[in-house]
Amino acid sequence: MTEQAAKYAAEAFEIEAADIKNGWANMDKQAFAKAVEVLANAERIAAAGCGHTGIACRHFTHLMCCIERPARFISPAEAVHGGTGYIQKGDVLVLASRGGKTQELLPIMDIARAKGACIITVTENLSSPLALGADIVLPMKISRETDKYNSQGTTSFLVTCAIFDALQAALIEETGYKNEQFAVIHPGGAVGERLNKR
Repeated sequence: MTEQAAKYAAEAFEIEAADIKNGWANMDKQAFAKAVEVLANAERIAAAGCGHTGIACRHFTHLMCCIERPARFISPAEAVHGGTGYIQKGDVLVLASRGGKTQELLPIMDIARAKGACIITVTENLSSPLALGADIVLPMKISRETDKYNSQGTTSFLVTCAIFDALQAALIEETGYKNEQFAVIHPGGAVGERLNKR
């Protein structure tokens, strides 16, 4: 590995560590509390995003299932071909997009609003269509992406995941979710062995 490549690798850790550290300071605490409230009371949760953000949304829906908040990732490609049939009145839809202008997400937001779902948007652009159309906006802010061109969805992916992790951490407390409950639905692997050890 060249000296310059090693320099960029080391800087990637520094960039992401700094932006994670500042994540809570940049958060709208009132909006976050409202998001926790609606997620705690939702019968079902959906999430949608594209690219790296879509992967973060899949992570979020899995986190919700792990604390028995029924959730599903809606593929933006399938959403306008019937996939939004999952969303019902009273559900919560989480949309994530750093720029808040992802065209594939706009019709999902419109459909969810028409069906009476609550919309939470995670974005850096608070004046974007996805922010303005949401009921709750959770701001994510980064200094830059980690690659030298500042174009790959790296730091933004990590900070978005951190926001989702923070929501789950708060929901565990808010809903009184117990580790004993998790043991029932997670019998597999080393974690399941530890949780279910008598």
